[in-house]
Amino acid sequence: MAIKKQYLKSKPVCKVTFSVPAEEAKSVAVVGSFNEWNTEATELKKLKNGTFKGTVDLPSDNSYEFRYLVDGAYTNDDQADAYAFNEFAGAENCVINL
Repeated sequence: MAIKKQYLKSKPVCKVTFSVPAEEAKSVAVVGSFNEWNTEATELKKLKNGTFKGTVDLPSDNSYEFRYLVDGAYTNDDQADAYAFNEFAGAENCVINL
């Protein structure tokens, strides 16, 4: 899994690209505080090499919690900036700092 950050000079926005290698998966989405944990808001596109990829424009100078939803199962990114325990889910969420 990978997270790529590209800060824009023209406005306080960071283009965040999420990449999830999941050849066997049918669907992968990134859900988090930036899309109100909507499981259908940010679906990633499957590339020919089996990696799911998508880019989200997020306001910079913020932190966001997120997780990946791979075929209905939540998973974390091992390259997240930090982790935060979520009592509602009873698990850790990934944190990205922009």
